[in-house]
Amino acid sequence: MNRIFGTSKPKPPKATLADAIKATDGRVDSIDSKIKKLDAELMKYREQMNKMRDGPAKNVVKEKALRVLKQKKMYEGQRDQMMQQSFNMEQASMTTENLKNTMVIVDGMKSANKELKQQYKKININQIERMQDELEDLMDQANDIQETIGRSYNLPDGIDEDDLEAELDALGDELNFEEEEVPSYLQEEPVLPSVSTEEPTMPGGLQTEPKQTEAPVKLNA
Repeated sequence: MNRIFGTSKPKPPKATLADAIKATDGRVDSIDSKIKKLDAELMKYREQMNKMRDGPAKNVVKEKALRVLKQKKMYEGQRDQMMQQSFNMEQASMTTENLKNTMVIVDGMKSANKELKQQYKKININQIERMQDELEDLMDQANDIQETIGRSYNLPDGIDEDDLEAELDALGDELNFEEEEVPSYLQEEPVLPSVSTEEPTMPGGLQTEPKQTEAPVKLNA
């Protein structure tokens, strides 16, 4: 059956925007190389014309140069047009990518909004307020328990505060009295007289000669 009717060929995949940009940039590069060749040819004709005198020969070279210059202008126009097309496609590609990213962000926000709504449905504000009130009552009870546990049982009943203050003042007087009983010679260091290092002089200004000590005589055993 396939031999009789034949089979349909698979359709080639459609070109994407990135493929079109790549192909256009390749054509721009090809035109640039052609323009460079024409520039080199123009430089050669210009050097020839500078060395030649006016006449028919120079006019022939001039016509060749003009023809090459026209080709260059044509290629430059095509190159500029293709570069503009490539730029426009790049702008369209960037816009498409931005739209895709925006859609991803919007989908994420929708999912987050839906999840938040589901979570908030599980929360009861009245229940939270009752729980806060219960916690406050429990904290008050805990403080009462701590105060009860911290009571002192050793202090006798009926102690007068005036008596306590009088005893405290008397204790302060006793401490001051003990400080005053410290002897003065223990509080300050005694000042010792200075010792003179000068040699004594005889009447009339004569100094006494130092006494010579005799060396002890050793006895031979």
